[in-house]
Amino acid sequence: MNSKLLLFWIFLRLGLTSFGGPVAHLGYFREEFVNRRRWFTEEEYADKVALCQLIPGPASSQTGLLIGYQREGYLGALLAWFGFTLPSALALGYLGITLANPEVSLSPLLLTLLKAIAIAVILQAVIGMARTFCITRAHQLLMLASASALTLAAASWLTPLLIIGAGLISLMSNKSALAPSKLDWRIDRSSMLWLFLFFAGLLVLPLVTTGSNSITQMFNSFFRAGALVMGGGHVVLPLLADATVTTGLISSEAFISGYGAAQAVPGPLFTFAAFLGGALDGTASSAAIATIAIFLPAVALLFGVFPIWERLKTDARVRLVISGANAAVVGVLLAALLTITIQTLTSLYVGLAVLVAFGLLQWFKIPAWILVAVTVVISLVEAWIV
Repeated sequence: MNSKLLLFWIFLRLGLTSFGGPVAHLGYFREEFVNRRRWFTEEEYADKVALCQLIPGPASSQTGLLIGYQREGYLGALLAWFGFTLPSALALGYLGITLANPEVSLSPLLLTLLKAIAIAVILQAVIGMARTFCITRAHQLLMLASASALTLAAASWLTPLLIIGAGLISLMSNKSALAPSKLDWRIDRSSMLWLFLFFAGLLVLPLVTTGSNSITQMFNSFFRAGALVMGGGHVVLPLLADATVTTGLISSEAFISGYGAAQAVPGPLFTFAAFLGGALDGTASSAAIATIAIFLPAVALLFGVFPIWERLKTDARVRLVISGANAAVVGVLLAALLTITIQTLTSLYVGLAVLVAFGLLQWFKIPAWILVAVTVVISLVEAWIV
């Protein structure tokens, strides 16, 4: 199979089967590209996750963009994003356009099994990454401190702060690494163009869309939401509500119904924008425009910062910072695992489902997407019997 077509197919399959939210998506990516295909080492993958956790935007989608970019350049990034985003964007865009039965109903059995698989995937990622990045006592403490802080105070701004803090602690704890050295802060032309697009969107769009039609106003509002959000897809909801419900473009009932539907589809939660765009005027073009608007700033910022990150991370002091940051990233995953587990493990049967899913992933090396496909079949059989 052509390498670009293969890349698109892999991300399309992930877009169809990656339930569980952004942290689970990172676990699915790790299983696919580190464990199964070995396209990246554990360290290379963790560096991508650390960068995407530090900057605004949907971290899992940005990580997918970097995976596609490093395999096939900008076209690979586009194919990766398109494949991962397309399934949920189509489903939610269709619901928004029709506003017919926006409340997607899934069987309780299917929801339980999907959550169990998501927990197993995150658990596998935490164990594997902890073995690589939390070997020393200091890194283990950084991991536990980050996980404890996020468990006790789940604030969106706290994640990047903890990652930066852990990196600085790692640097300061190694006095020998403080010898002065010259860091390469050059910004090449491609970075300048991407960063210009990012800041121009933030500063210029509000000026040129004032008094214009609802579609261009929506583009400006969704661009700002995608540019300013930290902490993942759920954090963008208040910004989208302000842009649509508060301004009277969409009713609160439609907004809540669309959000409920977004919980029932795989892939990035940012595709909720497709629902809102479709509901705005009932056209596919508005759903597409809304989706592009909310992802565009994350893409521009990522590719503006990434070349600088690649140069800086080769410095010994920066590597120390990254080692601490990676330990904190494991803590972030651990905190998410604890939160999801507490919310999901409501019975002994759910716990048993998690153990079975983990065993199939860890020891029998069954791909997660196969487990998701099997759960769908099981739920269909259950519905047919009932």
